[in-house]
Amino acid sequence: MHIQFAELAVFDQDRAKAFYAEHFGCTVAADVPMGADGWRWIELKFAGADTALHFVSRQDETPSEGPVMVLIDGALGATVESLRSKGVEIVSEPQPAPYDPGRTVAEFRDSEGNRMVLSSPSAEG
Repeated sequence: MHIQFAELAVFDQDRAKAFYAEHFGCTVAADVPMGADGWRWIELKFAGADTALHFVSRQDETPSEGPVMVLIDGALGATVESLRSKGVEIVSEPQPAPYDPGRTVAEFRDSEGNRMVLSSPSAEG
């Protein structure tokens, strides 16, 4: 069993699609019209993952207050520096996770203002 997709609220689908393709190498698994309002069914795939990222509509550009998703990254420090060099807002620098001292975590905001967590893999794998 696995999760097919995780939903992420976005205001601008094209901007979000470009952000995840540029910064995380996501590829488009689906991008098809979905209704008369111009909204599309978009799913993005991360390399090596079964779960896709699916965009759902957010009514405005108000940023999320708390983290909305955790991305596991074996190169967390390098990813944070890459994001920073491209102008992405880093909310918190890499630091030990308070809930799991064996992990390192950092936070950033994506193109839609979503607060996202980057986490190192667990020591167990």
